Amino acid sequence: MQEIIRELLQPNDSKIVLCVLDGLGGLPFNGKTELEAASTPNLDKLARNGACGLHIPVARGITPGSGPSHLGLFGYDPLKYEIGRGVLEALGLGIELSPRDVAIRGNFATVKYEGGKPVVVDRRAGRISTEENKGITAKMRERIKTIDGVKVSIISGMEHRFALILTFPEALPLGSDDIPDTDPQLEGKSPLHPIPRRKEADAVAKVVSKFIELAAQVIRDEPRANYTLLRGFSIYPNLSAFAEAYGLRAAAVAAYPMYRGVAKLVGMEVLEVEDTSIKSEIETLKRHFEEYDFFYFHVKKTDSYGEDGNYDGKVKVIEEFDSFVPDILSLNPDVIVVTGDHSTPAVMKSHSWHPVPFLLSSGYTRGGGSQGFSEKECLKGELGIFRATDAMTLILSHAKRLQKFGA
Repeated sequence: MQEIIRELLQPNDSKIVLCVLDGLGGLPFNGKTELEAASTPNLDKLARNGACGLHIPVARGITPGSGPSHLGLFGYDPLKYEIGRGVLEALGLGIELSPRDVAIRGNFATVKYEGGKPVVVDRRAGRISTEENKGITAKMRERIKTIDGVKVSIISGMEHRFALILTFPEALPLGSDDIPDTDPQLEGKSPLHPIPRRKEADAVAKVVSKFIELAAQVIRDEPRANYTLLRGFSIYPNLSAFAEAYGLRAAAVAAYPMYRGVAKLVGMEVLEVEDTSIKSEIETLKRHFEEYDFFYFHVKKTDSYGEDGNYDGKVKVIEEFDSFVPDILSLNPDVIVVTGDHSTPAVMKSHSWHPVPFLLSSGYTRGGGSQGFSEKECLKGELGIFRATDAMTLILSHAKRLQKFGA
């Protein structure tokens, strides 16, 4: 689709804001999803006058990670461009990668030892503070610098997250990152072994196994973050730049490294935010609004609370975002979209395969299809159910940035 879009592009001065409330979609608890339970007068008004629908991040019935679901929204087919979370985390932390690097997303976790075997008690180590994380990663860096001639870089992320970069002496062959996550995804289970799925990944898997053992020795006495779970093994991909694909000067307003990373991966300018609050992100958006055509605006806590099973917390974040919608509208964007990258129902405590609410507001929507912004009301909207990769086409057309196709 990007090839067709490139031929139809026509420049103008329109402004676009794509708001992604991470893990927005939900399932009913006491009869209502989080979005249905939230008081969202501003989003409801936009929905009544706008175009609504539900998007499928990857494919029907497939539960997506954050990387592929964001790529889909940005118009890159996640089935074609499979990008590990490690690269996104590393880029988001400002790390430059080379063909000799394998990037891995790490979680600090809490384990107990049963018969000398680790069993996961908390996959996120109680979401330790970022300051505590920095102290632990510093301790690991001091003790683990190289493994079998491979340079080991450990970079602190936010809360329980960190990035692990393994730099090999030579460029790595395709498939070197084909290693499954060691996170068992459930408490009460032992971490998985990094078993390579193809021979090209053998060397990487051996180094990773040794890192896990060494890290466990270094942090074993930590009260909460006493083990590491590794996810998203990845080498640097080759994607067409967002500006080239869509003719847009694009910027990202995101606080968390993974999402800053996916924006940087497609060539967006990543703007600095003071802290992780929505208020701080709104201030950044206002400060830079005249400088760019397209803004990707990310809200994380909807997903965090969903994964924690905190239904009320997720409702409150949705309501908080709604309270800032007038601030975004005061900038007079030509197109504003509010959606999620995927669904994270609090009742499931995980990402899910359910279609995601999608709201588009512009001067060229019919309106009247949906009476509010929720899963059920979006199902009534004029956009129907569509693949996330169609989102950018819809956005560009409503911004009048696409010419007619054919004679």
